[in-house]
Order: sequence, then structure tokens, then C-alpha cells
Amino acid sequence: MHSPRLIRFIAPLAIAALALTACGGGDDGESASSDGGKKSYTIAFQGPLSGDNAAIGENEANGVELAVKQATEKGDLPFELKFSKQDDLGTPEGSPPAARKSIDDPAVVAVVGPAFSGATKAAGKLFAAANLAAVSPSATNPDLTSSGFTTFFRTVPPDDAQGSQGAAYLAKALKAKSVYSINDKSEYGVGLAGVLDKTLKDSGVKVTAEGVPITKDYSTVAQKVKNAGVDAVFYSGYFPEFALLTKALRGIGFDKPLMSGDGSKEAEYIKQATPEVAEGAILVCPCADATVDPNAKAFADDYQAAFGKPAGTYSPEAFDSTNAIIAAMKSIDGEITREKVVEALRTVDYKGLTKQVKFDDKGEVQTKTVFVYQVKAGKLELLGTTEELAK
Repeated sequence: MHSPRLIRFIAPLAIAALALTACGGGDDGESASSDGGKKSYTIAFQGPLSGDNAAIGENEANGVELAVKQATEKGDLPFELKFSKQDDLGTPEGSPPAARKSIDDPAVVAVVGPAFSGATKAAGKLFAAANLAAVSPSATNPDLTSSGFTTFFRTVPPDDAQGSQGAAYLAKALKAKSVYSINDKSEYGVGLAGVLDKTLKDSGVKVTAEGVPITKDYSTVAQKVKNAGVDAVFYSGYFPEFALLTKALRGIGFDKPLMSGDGSKEAEYIKQATPEVAEGAILVCPCADATVDPNAKAFADDYQAAFGKPAGTYSPEAFDSTNAIIAAMKSIDGEITREKVVEALRTVDYKGLTKQVKFDDKGEVQTKTVFVYQVKAGKLELLGTTEELAK
């Protein structure tokens, strides 16, 4: 996923200064023994826990917390495991201070997150300088694993997969000959739209592309879309804005397919657009739905029992990310340090709920499945994978 409110990047000198101060904060991750004689270590979460996109952050934080709780309750860990969470607002500005809180805590040996791409980009060098693994369940910008973030991994395919497979669905399943592609000018939106637009053009589809900064009024672009006479619209951005765009388009009688990516796959999209207006909208996401996957029934039941609500977007991926970290920790002989966790993650091979968690030499997960969902009767219904539907 992404960074929803990309206002500016953190200046390089500021990052360097933060990295230097962070390096002094116990980079081996060793903590004091607990009362039971076991060493105590912490897995932290970082993502938006307040603001417009808090729902996604809460989904992920709950997945991490549940994984830590269940691993502890099994009683076979050779160490004590704890959980902490940091709110970065999902923004580049909020990310470095949140990252430093985990970096400066010597008990933290790995972080699940950051959740969004802009936040990841702003803190990647800080985590690397502290030898602290950052395993994101949802940051999808393609450039993140080639930006020199040496301790970064992700359990979700990048936008190369989501964008290209979303384009394939538009061209082959929907048979669109022309598409209006709108992005929100965020780190995430621009990256996703770039891949989508190129793939569509290579497939012979006419693309009208436009970057529209986040706003509360989409009437102007909605009218442009209607006047263009396109077969479909794809929005690269987040659910609050996609809801507003959907209402603007449907409000002037545009009745062609509306699509968006993982940034919009959230029940709040339907609520904010209203079920009637959102009906039929299509969302592509490299994320599994634990509420419909029979293999994830136990997880879905446990999540519901623990938090009083169904697992949401990226909850299963956060759960898998955490369990992959725990598997890496269990493989380490002797003292667990941050550096050893990073090295163990490079060779981890963990069978998770959503996929086999195994990373390539860049930190990319090797499974690239993308799912297609559609709003039907006020709920998101899984249609299948793009591989199945876009033949």
C-alpha cells in the first residue's frame, strides 16, 4: 500500500541526523531476562492508528497482536515475546518519529510495517542504520526494495503485479477499449497508475491519465470522465477519495465500471460512498479475505473473538508477517539480535495463511497473487484471482 497524504519528503539531512541518533539505541535488540529466566523480546507494529486511514492500520495491528498472543499461549517459545505499536499516521512526516520509538527500544527486534509506501520510504534508512528488520504487509510501491533499505522485506506483491494484473482484468475480463486513469498524486497512487497505464497501452487500450490531488470535490474530474466517453475508470488512491469520486460519477449518470486498488479495499469505502452508490464497484488487491477463505477459518474465528469484529484488509498478511518473524527468531541459535533476525528472514520459509512466505534477494515475497473483489448488496464479494478471471 502506500502513503495517503504525501506532502513532502523528509529532507536527506534530517534522515541522516535521525539515523545517527538512532544508531546508539541498542541495535542488538537484547533485553533483560523476564522473571521466568527467559529473554524478553518485542515485535512492534508501525502504521496509521489515527486519521483517515486508521481502519487499515488497526486491521494490521490486530493481526500482529493476535500472532504474538497465540505464539505465546502455545508455550513452546524459548523466549518471552511482547507486542508494541506505533502510530505514524500513514504519512512520510509521521513515520520517522514513530520509527525512532521502536529503534530506541532495545527490546524491539523487528517491526511489522510501515503499512504505507510513503511512510516506508521516509523511515527505510533509519531501520537499516539500526539493523532493524521492517516487514511490511502492505507497502506496495515497486521502488522500495531497490532503494537501499537493507533491512526491508514485504509479504505483499508490489504494484508491478497489482497494476499489470488490474490492467489485464480491465482489458480481458471487462473488455474495456478506453480507460480513464486517475491517481491521487501520492507515492502509492503514482506508482500504481504508472504500471497500470503502461500495461493498458501495451494491450492496445486507450488511456486518458490524470493526477488529481486529494480533494473533497471531484465534480470537475467526474464531468471530464463523462465527457471522455470511456468504457471504465480506474482510481489509484485511497478509499475516502474513491468514495467521493464514486458519488460524483454516479451522481451525474456515469454508469460504466469503476475500479480501484488495494488502497480502496475497505468496508469504509462502501459506508462512505453508501451501499447503493458503491454497488458494482470492483477492487483489485494482493490481499486475501480471511472471512471467505476456508483455509483461514480458524484465524477468522480467533480474530473475531479477540477484537469483536471481522478480520479486515491486510489483517491476514500482518498475521503472516509476524509469524514469519517468529519463525526466523526460533531458528536463531543463542542470543537473538536485530542483525541475526534480518539474516534469518533472508532464508525464512514459512507457510502462512495467505501464501508461502519466502523472500528473494531483494526482500520481495515470491508469491504474486492478486484478487478481484466486487461490491454486491453492500458487501465486498471475492470474485477470484486475476489469473482466473483475466484469461
